[in-house]
Amino acid sequence: MDQNGIVLVVSVSIFKGEEALMIKENKPFAMNKWNFPSGRIESSEDILYAARREAKEETGLDVELTSTTGIYNFISSAGNQVILFHFIGEVSGGSFNLEEDEIIDSKWVKMLDLVDIDNEELRDASVIKQIINNLVIKNFYSINIFNQQLGK
Repeated sequence: MDQNGIVLVVSVSIFKGEEALMIKENKPFAMNKWNFPSGRIESSEDILYAARREAKEETGLDVELTSTTGIYNFISSAGNQVILFHFIGEVSGGSFNLEEDEIIDSKWVKMLDLVDIDNEELRDASVIKQIINNLVIKNFYSINIFNQQLGK
């Protein structure tokens, strides 16, 4: 969602054991860049619902959100001010199926190997590296701080 020049985004680190899913994007400002499944929050959409929806759309996987590493505010590679809500999730169902138009590759990466991914390979590397650092040191917070909209 874009509101007064601010883009609201959700991002999810999907874990399977000790590995996190990374996706390689094929988007105008993120050609061949690795990222966590993410996307814009739609108008009037609950944040937690948006995170589960984006994970499902991009990967085909149903995700149970377990915690958050926080909220990140940055200027994107496209020049937008972004407020990003990052979550941690575990696979709870669905079947792996990448969104073919926007995602060209994926890989499961061991937690400690995340820190070795070169900045040039990452979308908005400074914020992704902050997220990775929080994942490695297990700087997690309860998702109970996000009050869900009624009916979503």
